[in-house]
Amino acid sequence: MKNLLFTLLFACTLTSCFNDPDDEFIEQCLTPINIQLSNTTQESTTITWEDSNTFTTYTIEYGVSGFTLGFGETLTTTDTNITLVGLEANTSYDFYIQSICSDNVSMLTNVFSFTTTAPIVVSQFVNNLSDMHIYSGNLEDLNPSPYAFEYDLISPLFTDYAYKQRIIALPSGEAMQYVDNGLPIFPDNTVIAKTFYYFNDERDITLGKKIMETRILIKQNGSWVTGNYKWNEAQTEATLDPNGSVVAYNYVNNAGEPKSVNYEIPSNTDCFTCHSNNSILTPIGPKLRSMHFNNQLQSFVDQNLLSNITDVSNITMLPDWKNDRDYSLMQRARAYFDVNCAHCHSPGGTCDTTSILDFSFERPFDETNIYLQRFTIQARTQNYTNDYSMPLIGTTMIHAEGYALIEAFVDSL
Repeated sequence: MKNLLFTLLFACTLTSCFNDPDDEFIEQCLTPINIQLSNTTQESTTITWEDSNTFTTYTIEYGVSGFTLGFGETLTTTDTNITLVGLEANTSYDFYIQSICSDNVSMLTNVFSFTTTAPIVVSQFVNNLSDMHIYSGNLEDLNPSPYAFEYDLISPLFTDYAYKQRIIALPSGEAMQYVDNGLPIFPDNTVIAKTFYYFNDERDITLGKKIMETRILIKQNGSWVTGNYKWNEAQTEATLDPNGSVVAYNYVNNAGEPKSVNYEIPSNTDCFTCHSNNSILTPIGPKLRSMHFNNQLQSFVDQNLLSNITDVSNITMLPDWKNDRDYSLMQRARAYFDVNCAHCHSPGGTCDTTSILDFSFERPFDETNIYLQRFTIQARTQNYTNDYSMPLIGTTMIHAEGYALIEAFVDSL
């Protein structure tokens, strides 16, 4: 009897539920699917998705990766796509999407993430070096922007034993153009940067470094302009300094010897003195023959950074005066002269009208006048005397290794 009563009661309950006119089935609002990202730049990205709901709007909440839901930026749209703008460069973001149907809302999507691109290198002078975006991350780490690349020279210029980092930033999609063994043709808006620094102790570089300056060359409308940035004591920023200055510094060299230097940051006028040829400002260092080692040029070709040439083996290589004894004493000495002296002592250089010397490596020896001036060369390089020793600017001391090479070369003539 009890079983019969229970069955009747259950049947009545079912009948009552299904016959209630106020009870209607509400379709669940579905979560967006197939979420895609595109056109991500330094300040924006576009998000697209799919949705099978009808009469739906969407909310997108986003913020720097790890943000707490409810505390991000929220946008609403009726489209199945949206572009986020005003983002910070080189920053990771998270976002969620939710559908809002007429009667209810969907669950949030899983978290999706993206990272904006690094800022484009600025090809004009601004007050702070950081605002040129040549470097990524902490400025003092000297990590090049993704839009820049480092290069090195087989025989670098001597600058009071300072270390140097060399960087080139080319406009997007453009390349240096091969012409000959010398300077390539750089496209407009190329930025060349050279940063000078000393290690506190050369025996242990983990003890840090002191960055002195960053010299910048920018090609604008077919002409080069120059500017120098002086680093602050905190090593957090460098500011444009057209007048030049002197920075005193003490460090320990590889031999464990304490060294002192009064490092001279050149003025814009000083820069023009060395970088001028026929009164036109020009780069000095990045000649192809000076970069032709350690597969560097071929790497530039492979990365589409150097055009108009496929076989770099035909490019002449400047001798490594310091380390490669396979070259003759004359070849090594002339390579040293080429990188340290020829920018002034060559046709069109600053000293063209005041000196008969031509230190260009490609010049036949009998046309250089090195032999005629050998004793003058020796006298002006064996000791340091302000306004007399060579080079006249850019150094404040004798380059011991360089002079030993010059002395041996002069004695051999």
